[in-house]
Amino acid sequence: MPDRTETESRKLLGRLRAALAEGGAGQARLDRIVGIIATSMQTEVCSIYLFRDKDTLELCATEGLQPEAVHQTRLRLGEGLVGRVARTGQVMNSANAPSERGFRYMPETGEERYSSFCGIPIQRLGESMGVLVVQSKAARVFTADEVYALEVVAMVLAEMTELGAFVGDGAALSARHTSAVMIRGTVGQEGAVEGNVYLHEPRVVVTNPISDDPEAELERLRKAVDTLRISVDEMLNGNMAGEQAQVLEAYRMFANSRSWMRRMEADVESGLSAEAAVEKEQSLARSRLSKATDPYLRDRLHDLDDISNRLLRILTGQGTDTGAEMPDNPILVARNIGPGELLEYGKKLKGVVLEEGSVGSHAAIVARAWAIPLVVHAKSILTEALNGDTILVDGEQGIVHLRPEDSVKSAFRDKIAMQARAMERYASIRDLPAEGKCGTHISLQMNAGLIADLPSLEPSGAEGVGLFRTELQFLVRNKMPRRSELSALYSRVMDSAKGRRVAFRTLDIGSDKVLSYMAPNDEPNPALGWRAIRVGLDKPGVLRMQLQALIRAAAGRPLTVMFPFIAEPREFRAARAEWDKALERERILGHPLPERYEVGAMLETPSLAFAPESFFAEADFISVGGNDLKQFFFAADRENERVRRRYDTLDVSFLGLLEQILAKCDAAGTPLSFCGEDAGRPVEALAFAALGFRTLSMRPASIGPVKHLFRRVDLTEVRAVIDAARADGHQSVRRPLMDWLATQKG
Repeated sequence: MPDRTETESRKLLGRLRAALAEGGAGQARLDRIVGIIATSMQTEVCSIYLFRDKDTLELCATEGLQPEAVHQTRLRLGEGLVGRVARTGQVMNSANAPSERGFRYMPETGEERYSSFCGIPIQRLGESMGVLVVQSKAARVFTADEVYALEVVAMVLAEMTELGAFVGDGAALSARHTSAVMIRGTVGQEGAVEGNVYLHEPRVVVTNPISDDPEAELERLRKAVDTLRISVDEMLNGNMAGEQAQVLEAYRMFANSRSWMRRMEADVESGLSAEAAVEKEQSLARSRLSKATDPYLRDRLHDLDDISNRLLRILTGQGTDTGAEMPDNPILVARNIGPGELLEYGKKLKGVVLEEGSVGSHAAIVARAWAIPLVVHAKSILTEALNGDTILVDGEQGIVHLRPEDSVKSAFRDKIAMQARAMERYASIRDLPAEGKCGTHISLQMNAGLIADLPSLEPSGAEGVGLFRTELQFLVRNKMPRRSELSALYSRVMDSAKGRRVAFRTLDIGSDKVLSYMAPNDEPNPALGWRAIRVGLDKPGVLRMQLQALIRAAAGRPLTVMFPFIAEPREFRAARAEWDKALERERILGHPLPERYEVGAMLETPSLAFAPESFFAEADFISVGGNDLKQFFFAADRENERVRRRYDTLDVSFLGLLEQILAKCDAAGTPLSFCGEDAGRPVEALAFAALGFRTLSMRPASIGPVKHLFRRVDLTEVRAVIDAARADGHQSVRRPLMDWLATQKG
């Protein structure tokens, strides 16, 4: 970039700094700024549009257009050239604006006299905040140097808007992070809680976007980048392997990128501070990469964010310490989080909100184990939330309220109070059986995955553990656990169960659960790929080691083991053969064998429902894995919000499949259970019991509500309602069941 332009950029930023330092109301500051920019750029018009709400832009200041149009002219997102710049996040530079597609004439502004148009998005870390526009009567395209200078100014405007420099009357000039915000996400774990935001990685707010001394800023930037490169190299020289090493290699690629460094140096030379230069390049790259169709490029966006945030923390002296104390009733807010990081927080957390995440992620598993509300896919939560903000998490609806108004807060507290009263009612029947008025007893068991879950066994009223997920002990480590470690853990689980049955599911990794120390498998559809028992059979040493650990943990006690994701009988037979080998090895070594044992299969694929009767006779028990079975039956990815709620568990077709499984197990005399989210939903649980399931496994918090409903009804009557609904041609039996339940007393 020519020295003359660099000097002009610095002069312009210097004038802006002086204008901001003069103080006064936000409107006065904006008015001064548009005048300075118009003069410096030698244009007749400079205007600033800011978002009034997420869909509406408002003209907040102008030099050259009609003053009466300020705060009166508004545009929908995507409307006109200004709305188009805001929607796309891309610069628009035209010598003949009226001829451009989407041009909208606004007579109240008097802009018909101006031919040239240059619109620059005002954005910060992917969040669109408004549009900076310059116009002139002469038909000309603004030069690359002029556009660059305007981008630098837009960066400063974004930072000053974030810092509240333009606060004034009107929605578009209201203080940021002070108004109430409601964000819709996806239910990850049910529950409702009120608390205070605790950011996993608080963003760095740049308070000094304009520098006085470019040479000093360049030195700061270069030293910080050197420190960053050394820290990434040190991490790579550690014991990182697999996916972790790949991530760090991507970090190193960014940290050593010459083009990235050159762009930041140019930004500093134009008058930005080192921090502002980092954030400017991060925002521009975010805008480009977020629109990429290539999944690989979109993934690089996370790498860019991480490396940029690391560099910002070095520049500001924060390092890895955020400096924020955990507030009372903390609700963790993060882009995403791994199980190890989440477990480090312990059970102090009252809830979790993730901007990304998934309903089947490691975080969701831990949140369910802790029985704390979780909302995932909460878009823009990180740009809206500040540490300490009041937050309401409605895990039933997948809704988050930030800084809620008193009326919302009051209604939410009423909801929490109602749930508390219901929990007291459920506690009163804890020691009573889950028995219908017809005398049918249903065994309600709990799902678990952490040793910390086991204290919930007795207070929940569960009769045992229908599913103990063993993969969490593998996921929270950066290397394969030793057999002795696993054996000690499984032994503690059995001790905590105090003689109650615990069904240990062997390692269920793959899909969204990836071990960093195993070779990554980039699969287009991992849910249907190399996972669960497929991994175990392809890596028999790992499966055998886990089975030996379970046998040693039992130390002669009864033991229950089940293999996940069995798709055909030969997979079960191969896994059973590994069990037999493990038993024989332990006998030869002189270790005590289980007093008795059960070896079962999880039925999670429709294919296994059509297996020959001989298979059902071979298995000691069958557990229907409802979450996977449902998504594969309806071909609807449970991670895809567009389709996951489209199909109903109580659809007559799905119930027909369950009846077929029930009939085969009954004919073979093989015990059958239903395990999954739907088992813990009272109406669904009632339908399963009416069909013939006598064991249901669910999260501990669901046992009370399910038991309460069972004790109110006669299952023979429920079955009659289901049969009548099917005979009447209903696609789902949900509405008939709900209508019937409304007539029941108690």
